[in-house]
Amino acid sequence: MYSKDQILKALYRVVHPEKKKDIVTLGMISEVESGENGISITLTPDKSNDPFISSIKSTIVRTIKEVLGPDAIINEIKVQPKVIVGKQKEKPQDVLPGVSNIIAVASGKGGVGKTTIAVNLAISLARMGYKVGLLDADIFGPSVPKMFNEEKFRPEVRRDEHADHIIPLTKFGVKVLSTGFFVDPADAVIWRGPMASNFLKQLIMQGDWGQLDYLLVDLPPGTSDIHLTLVQEVPVTGAIVISTPQDVALADAMKGISMFRSNKINVPVLGLVENMSWFTPAELPENKYYIFGKDGCRKLAEKMNVPLLGQIPLVQSICEGSDNGQPVALGDSITGKAFMALAEELIKRIGQRNKEQGQTVKLKITK
Repeated sequence: MYSKDQILKALYRVVHPEKKKDIVTLGMISEVESGENGISITLTPDKSNDPFISSIKSTIVRTIKEVLGPDAIINEIKVQPKVIVGKQKEKPQDVLPGVSNIIAVASGKGGVGKTTIAVNLAISLARMGYKVGLLDADIFGPSVPKMFNEEKFRPEVRRDEHADHIIPLTKFGVKVLSTGFFVDPADAVIWRGPMASNFLKQLIMQGDWGQLDYLLVDLPPGTSDIHLTLVQEVPVTGAIVISTPQDVALADAMKGISMFRSNKINVPVLGLVENMSWFTPAELPENKYYIFGKDGCRKLAEKMNVPLLGQIPLVQSICEGSDNGQPVALGDSITGKAFMALAEELIKRIGQRNKEQGQTVKLKITK
């Protein structure tokens, strides 16, 4: 076991990226314990949705091992926002106050595997130890329930004196809410735009999301009212755009990037993800067949000056995992490792974005 002074000595080296001071001096450490199960630390940030919390937690783990040795075990890093004692002025309740980063997952057109990427990315982040949520905002074509093999799941509603709270599904370490949990899989969702937008607001505001490092929002393909509703209701940290390498998909992906970058939306584009980059048959794992073209997203990324976050191959296991409710990110296959690498690159880009641009705010869209 390690003494409190030894642990604090290590924590003095962890600097808040925005405030440029160490987390001990900033008063962010409220509890430090060391026992047989390892070291437990409680962080108390000024704001529960501090976008730097996830990167600070990663730095703590790395620094503890550097200072105390590789055998030092981090049992838990809890986040408990500071409580201000005394009478305070009432202020409007923040939406998703416990969520540090909200990531929009978008595509210019359907059929490029956007939801497959969103699901496997969420699971990969959870496997890395982060608290993750996935909101299926593809109101008219929700496929997240099938990928989690939970098409019959119906959320419970917890009521208190202030509001109703929808309890998400928790599976594979991810909290999930979807339109598909509220309608029969065989029924078509026939709603006008305002009704779909209002339902999305309900999932955002009444979902019992709790504390999350990352909330991924799987948006419908193209551009729609749903996209506008999201950026008006919550401060979106950034967006990732999914595409295949073929020209027809790239043309629509370009429109998606332009939408997020427009003056009215102004959401940072964290990068492009190229799906179905090449086909690899199971019996010839070393072979690559570029059936949709080669490096299309890499060329678009260079043209649009956005990062290429990763390239995901077209392999049978990804399709089978999506269909049978066992996403490939759960395992350590070549494709599973590809999604883990994608998650690592996304975390890096989010940290860079938060350091350079600071905390996001909700957008006000006027006519």
